[in-house]
Order: sequence, then structure tokens, then C-alpha cells
Amino acid sequence: MFDVEVIERAEAAEVALAPIRARLLALLAEPHSATSLAAVLGLPRQKVNYHLKTLESHGLAELVGERRKGNVTERVLRATAASFVISPAALAGVQPDPERAPDRLSARWLLAVAARLVKEVGQLVTAARAGRPVATFALDGTVRFTSASDRAAFVAELTGAVGALVRRYHDENAPGGRDHRVVVAIHPSIKQPEHPENTETKES
Repeated sequence: MFDVEVIERAEAAEVALAPIRARLLALLAEPHSATSLAAVLGLPRQKVNYHLKTLESHGLAELVGERRKGNVTERVLRATAASFVISPAALAGVQPDPERAPDRLSARWLLAVAARLVKEVGQLVTAARAGRPVATFALDGTVRFTSASDRAAFVAELTGAVGALVRRYHDENAPGGRDHRVVVAIHPSIKQPEHPENTETKES
């Protein structure tokens, strides 16, 4: 089972987004049979089995074993990944394109860049599934600015530093070289609600 799987086909995305199948995928983080899932969901086994076959046919679930239960052999399945991301490639002609409106200060342009990142890394992961790992790197952190002017100064300094690194290491004529996309993004963070257990710890 992969940690994250990228769904690139529209048909598979449609299957994964159906409420019952999405619930089944969550439960299939652990191996289950149609019978055990039917008991959890309170649905007929035949209906659950139909949805499991659909998930399996689209590569979202896989057979991990079989077991005898009376005179019946039950198929045991598990999701192919712990979580799934739908690639913009599944949207075909309406997928975001950063080149369509390259306004680098626009939140929507940032979304288009992020969508392209998901699409391209997803394609790399799919192509390399049976081979060597994909060479990637990412930074993720938080910075709190005291003012809008400080934020603008930070962006200017960051732009200069990254540009200097790109100019230093980029070699257009390197024999056997391979281009690597560099993405640096800044956006306001979303404050997540505190978990009840964290609140209790602070109060005690």
C-alpha cells in the first residue's frame, strides 16, 4: 500500500468520489472482505461486493488474500493507498494552466501552479512506480510578518536568493542534464482548530 496515490483518470475519480465508495476506501486502509464491510456499513453484502469490484477494476483496491468461511471463499481486499489525490489531469480540457493568466500575485495563479505540481509529480510517481524513486525536495514552514512591508521585503529577498541559486546551477548545455521545476510559494496559513485533548492538556 502506498501512502498517497494520484488518480489521473476521470473514470477513476468519479468512482472514488461516490459517497459509499469513498467510505469503503477509508475502511479499506485495513484488509476487509465484503461480508465484514457490509456489517460495518449496515448494507447488503451483494451491494458492497459490487462497489468493491468497481474499486478494484479502477485500480483503487487490490486483492490481498482469500479465506474460507464455511463453503464460501471470501476475497479480502485493501485500498491501494492510505489516501488519494485527484490530479488535474482528470479534468481534461478544464484543468488549470498557469500559462493562461500568469499573474504571480494572484491566489488563483498560485492554485494553477499547485495544480500543475500535483499533475506533474503524479505522472512522475506513476511512471516510476516499478523503478527508482523520484528525486524531489520540498520545504514547508511558517513565517509571521509584523507588517505588509516586511512581507514585501521578504518576498524580494527570497526572489533574489532563489534567482541567484538558479543562475549559479542552471546549465542550459549540460550533457545528459535534466530540467527540474522550482516552485516557491507564500500564502496566508489557515488556523486549524485545536483538538479537544490539546485543550484539556493546556487547562490542566
